[in-house]
Amino acid sequence: MSFRKKLEVILEEKPDILIIPESENPEKFKLKKGIPEPEDSFWFGDNPNKGIGVYTYNGYKIQILKDHNRDFRFIVPLLISNQEIEFILFATWCQKPEKSDNYGTHTWNAISYYAELLKNDKVIIAGDLNSSSIWDKPYREANHTNIVNRLNEKGIKSTYHIYNNEDQGKEKSATLYLHRKIDRPYHIDFCFASDYFIKKLEKVEVGEYEKWTNYSDHKPVIVDFKIK
Repeated sequence: MSFRKKLEVILEEKPDILIIPESENPEKFKLKKGIPEPEDSFWFGDNPNKGIGVYTYNGYKIQILKDHNRDFRFIVPLLISNQEIEFILFATWCQKPEKSDNYGTHTWNAISYYAELLKNDKVIIAGDLNSSSIWDKPYREANHTNIVNRLNEKGIKSTYHIYNNEDQGKEKSATLYLHRKIDRPYHIDFCFASDYFIKKLEKVEVGEYEKWTNYSDHKPVIVDFKIK
């Protein structure tokens, strides 16, 4: 929240594309002098203080796809493009359905609903999935591990786990420190990518607790692909 107060420090990372769960509506942006506005922006939500935002620099344009199913709330298919590339981005901030306590339900169902889009050779799914293999439950279909396996079957894999050669649920880097407490670490933010991007993966970093905790209980997952 209050994304306008955090953009300056985020821009130090020189991003092309920002996926920001819990972002305020860009209409609320009042940036300090000298902080560049995003070149293009997309925001979806009901609460102007807290939705899903995507913001781009360096010539990237954003277009929402007509396939968007609002039943899945903040799992939004977008077409991202510049002069060099065009790909599908699922900007993600997973929520619990009204009749379930499982944050993975929408993700699991969205994988089926968007099956044709996921066949595209250039796909990225990125954001806060609010799920982890450590919370898997016996006999529950929409477990995080099942979600990961289903995406893997489609050739879409977690960049963090590929780059660091770590298993789901056994991550050494946390992306969330619940209530900003260093003794409550979880890894629930992800960037999944199709094989096209995995082959061009250069680096994956998770922001350090000391640097980012003043800004959020979440830490940024920073993923670099060499597109050119």
